Amino acid sequence: MGAGHAHKLYRAGHSPVHALPPHCKLAAVFAFVIVVVSTPREAMWAFALYAVLLGAVTAVARIPAAFLLKRLLIEVPFVAFAVLMPFVVPGEQIHVLGMSLGVNGLWGAWNVLAKGTLGVAASVLLASTTELRSLLLGLQRLKLPPMLVQIASFMIRYGDVITDEMRRMSIARRSRGFEARGVRQWGVLGKSAGALFIRSYERGERVHLAMVSRGYTGTMPVIDEVTASGAQWRSAAALPVAALCICLLGWTL
Repeated sequence: MGAGHAHKLYRAGHSPVHALPPHCKLAAVFAFVIVVVSTPREAMWAFALYAVLLGAVTAVARIPAAFLLKRLLIEVPFVAFAVLMPFVVPGEQIHVLGMSLGVNGLWGAWNVLAKGTLGVAASVLLASTTELRSLLLGLQRLKLPPMLVQIASFMIRYGDVITDEMRRMSIARRSRGFEARGVRQWGVLGKSAGALFIRSYERGERVHLAMVSRGYTGTMPVIDEVTASGAQWRSAAALPVAALCICLLGWTL
């Protein structure tokens, strides 16, 4: 899969969570999210227990709470959507602080916030303890279609290349006295975007030709074979199994 590639969400460490094989962690997080989404929204206590479970995983992984909370800001657009729901969803109304709020909207907002926050937190924990290269290897191990894995791999590896190209173009514009101050400068920015697209496309063609000349036939060679022991699978399953017990109690109580 090529050389390792660090990302901003990853926090290097030597915890038991870091040491788990990537496909175990991917399966565990996916199962956990499915269980959370399946929990009835009325069981508020269940979501509190899910948060406790994630807090325990965070402690075991030695991820600072501030690090996790900062990266949860990615869900701000969903929070804004949830805040609007009590005002736009029709149905029975209640009055709170002089405002008329829909009961169904309040439940919907709670549902989105609780399940969305837990899902994002679980994903951030996964990214914080797993390198991107390992994630790709884990997806490959879980038998995700090879073409999708390759597309994701190329996106990750060439994202920084395109970003660097944008930075160089920005430096070149500023060195010529250009400053984007208003609508009049949009034409220049549009031409820059077009030039970036052409350069990226041409770079992709050159990379593909280089790969074909080295024997690429549509599949990437597997350099590192990722395996997991039964103990590692059991360790990874602890989170979704505990969550499943909570979910079942949420449906029965």
